[in-house]
Amino acid sequence: MTSAPRDTSELSAQLSEHMNGYLYTACLYTVTKAGIADHLSQGPRTAAELGEKTGLHGPHLHRVLRYLATREVFREDEHGRFALTPMAELLRTDIPGSLHDPFLMLGEDLYWKPLARMYDTVRTGHTVFDDIFGTGFFAHLQTVPETASVFNAGAAGFSRLWNEHIATSYDFPHGARIIDIGGGTGSLLREILTTHPHTTGTLYDQQSVIAEHQLDTPDTTGRWNVATGDFFDSVPTGADYYILKSVLHDWSDTDCLRILKSVREAVHDNSKLLVVDPVIPPGNQPHASKTIDAMMMVIHDGKERTQAEFEDVLGKGGFTVTRILQTPSLMSIVECVPA
Repeated sequence: MTSAPRDTSELSAQLSEHMNGYLYTACLYTVTKAGIADHLSQGPRTAAELGEKTGLHGPHLHRVLRYLATREVFREDEHGRFALTPMAELLRTDIPGSLHDPFLMLGEDLYWKPLARMYDTVRTGHTVFDDIFGTGFFAHLQTVPETASVFNAGAAGFSRLWNEHIATSYDFPHGARIIDIGGGTGSLLREILTTHPHTTGTLYDQQSVIAEHQLDTPDTTGRWNVATGDFFDSVPTGADYYILKSVLHDWSDTDCLRILKSVREAVHDNSKLLVVDPVIPPGNQPHASKTIDAMMMVIHDGKERTQAEFEDVLGKGGFTVTRILQTPSLMSIVECVPA
């Protein structure tokens, strides 16, 4: 049984709203950068009051907040005061699961400028990031430390949404030695070491990233170290478990094979590789992996992958997929052994 056709005017209004999606993003970035949610944590305020606290123009801020209130981000009362909603609470900096840092990251020119040229990416089959910034994404971050810090904080903010689920979904045995390859500031490795107190770990990434690591906590004392390098060239040897979280999705299949070659040369016969990324499900239903996939091709020439695509690229890289564990989060754990 098919549903009745929808009115054309309703579809036009819905499509028009979709076309203005970048406006929604711009408004979210504006209030996040200004810290509006933190200022409202003590109670409702008018846009004029918020403008005085943030240095923003009150009347213009009112128009932004009024628009966001139509999306259930903030709520305006009959006195013109704005208050937090459950969604707006997530923009605060002082709560678990805060999206403040990820939103600041996504509002950077790193993302805006390439997305504005989505057509060119789809036309050529390659990101135009290099054309805009003169080099690739991660090489560019090496030249702009302030932007790199925003990116590191944003990536860590997203990771905090998933790390506990990843750490508790995999049973690392007593005495396991773990290397987190391209592990950023170490929030996942810290969670794993905390959850599995009889394991040890190495955080492996570039020096500029390692410098901001978050591993030094009472629960992990004496069980971690750091190593710096480029995973395209080599990775440390001697571990029982190698983790690639949110790494392969940044790269094309060709580049992934270069990374996997380094890992394959480092592993021993009983090592396991854990690839932690979303796995794209079949069908037309919405799924965050499909959203992220469109972002990856614009920014990195990367991609999210289906199960078949993971099996293909990992097989070519010298690994056999033994199982895929779906965590309670967006992330899955693709477990592999050396082929």
